[in-house]
Amino acid sequence: MNRLQEKYNQVVIPQLKKQLGIANNLALPKVEKIILNAGLGKSITGDHNYIEMAVDALARISGQRPIKTLAKQSISNFKIRKGMVVGAKVTLRGERMYAFLDKLINVALPRVRDFRGLKPNAFDGHGNYSIGFSEHIVFPEISSDEVEKIVGLEINIVTTAKNNEQAKALLGALGLPFQKEEPKQKK
Repeated sequence: MNRLQEKYNQVVIPQLKKQLGIANNLALPKVEKIILNAGLGKSITGDHNYIEMAVDALARISGQRPIKTLAKQSISNFKIRKGMVVGAKVTLRGERMYAFLDKLINVALPRVRDFRGLKPNAFDGHGNYSIGFSEHIVFPEISSDEVEKIVGLEINIVTTAKNNEQAKALLGALGLPFQKEEPKQKK
């Protein structure tokens, strides 16, 4: 079992029970899956090497082979034809999900330049949280020496929480470093 999964079972569950006032362990929010997505906007110009490099980087970061997402319809203004590769994504569940979340919290986020914490308003209203990375080189599997082109990543953490407050309590207890919310000043 992963150390973050052990932390969830031994520390976070009792903390959430007390904080949220929920007695049943099965009713507590938990992380369901993590989706990593890389949009390949530069690949539209026909750079096949960029697509393969981005897919390889996503595979090394996640430890799982990504699937290529295809355009569903043609958009002439963006030079996109139906069936072109426009992105790559990976869905992590179970042991790999906890291993990736542990790596994200303890290794990748501290390596981000000028990191002051995650924004607390990036929840979608249903308990899911989104993080965007402009550079994929913050992950330890990617050596900055061998990188030719930078790939941006989007990470969506899907939880079983009913609302944003439950999700923030869960992710904060797991160790995601949120920014402190400043009190609003009266004008």
